[in-house]
Amino acid sequence: MGKQRHQQYHNCPMEAALDLIGGKWKSVILSRLLERNYRFNEIRHMHPTITQRMLTIQLRELERDGFVHRKVYAEVPPRVEYSITDFGKTLEPVLLQLKLWGENYAVPRSSENRSEPDNQ
Repeated sequence: MGKQRHQQYHNCPMEAALDLIGGKWKSVILSRLLERNYRFNEIRHMHPTITQRMLTIQLRELERDGFVHRKVYAEVPPRVEYSITDFGKTLEPVLLQLKLWGENYAVPRSSENRSEPDNQ
């Protein structure tokens, strides 16, 4: 498991989790890697608004924290492929629920197709 970067929230699991996978791109990258392995430019082309620098930073952090594996092939030119680790796969149910919520409540669509939250 990845190391917590801040020790002051050791009693707050939500803050600790968001410290590891929070931000605009980490969850998106992880959800893509649940589908299959990708090369750097494949991820970049799927999300053209992410800069090369930001993608590099996010992938390095995900690798450092144990969610992503980076494999460098001994070829010319070098080929690098990213895959999700077993530890990263533990996030699959969370990421799938987040995607489902986004499909139902965050992505704009016509009002007749939008699900209304249950008022319980």
